[in-house]
Amino acid sequence: MELILSYLHSGFTQIFSFIVLLGVLVFVHELGHFLVARWCGVRVEVFSLGFGKKIFQYKKDETTYCISIIPLGGYVKMFGEQPGETIPASERPFSFSHKKVSQRIAVILAGPLMNLIFAFFIFMIVSSLGELVKAPVVGEVQPMSAASIAGFKPGDRIMSVNNEAVKTWDDFQDDLDKNLDSSVAIAVERENTKELVKLDIPVKAKKNPNIVSSKKMIGDIDGLNLFSYAAVIAVSPSSPFAAAGIISGDRVSKINGVDILNFRDLAPELDKLYNIAGATKPAELKITIARNEGDPKTKLEKEFTITGFHTSKPITLDTLKIESTQLYVDRVMPDSPAQAAGMLKGDRIVSINGKKLVVWEDILNNIKSYEGNGKITMEVLRGTETVKVDVIPNMTTHMTPHGTEEKRFTIGISPYLMYAAPETVLLKHTDISSIVKRSADRTWDVSVMTVLSFAKLLSAELSPKNIGGIFSIAQAANETFKIGLVAFLQMMALISINLFILNLLPIPILDGGHLVFYFIEAIKGSPMSINKIELAHKVGMILLFSLMAFALFNDVRRILGFM
Repeated sequence: MELILSYLHSGFTQIFSFIVLLGVLVFVHELGHFLVARWCGVRVEVFSLGFGKKIFQYKKDETTYCISIIPLGGYVKMFGEQPGETIPASERPFSFSHKKVSQRIAVILAGPLMNLIFAFFIFMIVSSLGELVKAPVVGEVQPMSAASIAGFKPGDRIMSVNNEAVKTWDDFQDDLDKNLDSSVAIAVERENTKELVKLDIPVKAKKNPNIVSSKKMIGDIDGLNLFSYAAVIAVSPSSPFAAAGIISGDRVSKINGVDILNFRDLAPELDKLYNIAGATKPAELKITIARNEGDPKTKLEKEFTITGFHTSKPITLDTLKIESTQLYVDRVMPDSPAQAAGMLKGDRIVSINGKKLVVWEDILNNIKSYEGNGKITMEVLRGTETVKVDVIPNMTTHMTPHGTEEKRFTIGISPYLMYAAPETVLLKHTDISSIVKRSADRTWDVSVMTVLSFAKLLSAELSPKNIGGIFSIAQAANETFKIGLVAFLQMMALISINLFILNLLPIPILDGGHLVFYFIEAIKGSPMSINKIELAHKVGMILLFSLMAFALFNDVRRILGFM
């Protein structure tokens, strides 16, 4: 019963947040058309939120304001907007089609522009309320990388770059972008000791993997990452954790009531226990774990008590016989090379072609570098037995985090690996000038990203699998609504800018298509023929509904887990 109520509550929240999001954006868009139409002297007959049967209506002066049953859009019906419509001479001053071309352009352009202005206004609200952004805290540092050799350690907080204070991770990235192929002086604060350390390191120019960014090249420090590994553990069968009922793949969330965020937090917390407890008392650990977090039916959070050892010796990951799940196989894909080779869930990959492995990236890089000739030999630890398996990788296509598709060799396994949420800071602006600047920057950045996204889709550089429909919007609305007001407003601003760009596309039936007709009329001095306009509208309708059907198809595939 509790599960059913949970699903009902989730469904209601999703529908409510979606209707609020879409309703506000549609209202803003149509309000733009309405206000400029009235300003130009056009009679507005209907202002509707939604389509279909009217469920509420109110008439004031010459306009009927209504809410219709299908909440997937809206419209403003203007007097005389249909081409070729017979309008008496006495009524022509109020007819849309009898207004100057410049006035008609202004009316049509007002809708998309209102979405852009609204997004700018939302970003002003967000800037004044404060937004959570990524803190300048280093996550994992790849062993033997440039970052590791320079002295970076996981958890380092970046304080300054070339003596300029750094407040957010984006600030840090901007500083790197300004210093391509040159050396920078970085001051960091150590995570546990709070010691201030100064590091000098070269910044490498790297091609921006985000193809919808206006920056072609970005600054990069090899081996330096934002994200840290979560405290997901692999448990040996002889571990006291296993005896208590903790299994591989569980995430440690607390030790003796202390929150554990990252895997690297485990060792210092265990070390504290040894120092505090003394050398004679038996150790007792209260371990809280989270299990099956991705499955609402089976997920659980439970506390276990670990006993059976003393604090006369330091309590370490080794003495507890637990380790990172970096090299452990969580899933073997059906009909994959790994399955054909006999690999199993829980196998610990020790080496590939004799090369010892340390982190999951070592496995990926070794398989990626496969040259398509012969097999690769993997040594795996299965329980207490060492097994050798011969695998022949397949070339497969994968979506990257930036929305592109890449082809690479894979064997069909995935790790227990999980990343912890990065630390955040509240970025809040108080003076109007900084609020306006922040809002303008965000509006510009999202607008450029949206335009480039459409361009990259048309050029096939961005995968069409990224196109989402109403279910994707509803899911995004629901997720951000649950996070809080600021996240929901940011999503609303992003979609508002998307509507601004989308409606300006030169597709008949959209605002951009109408603008094309009016610009042609302004150039040639006479309107296009009604037959040509009607034909263009039919083509535009086919294009638009085809796009909507494709977006819906992507949504369904995503929901069913095929993407």
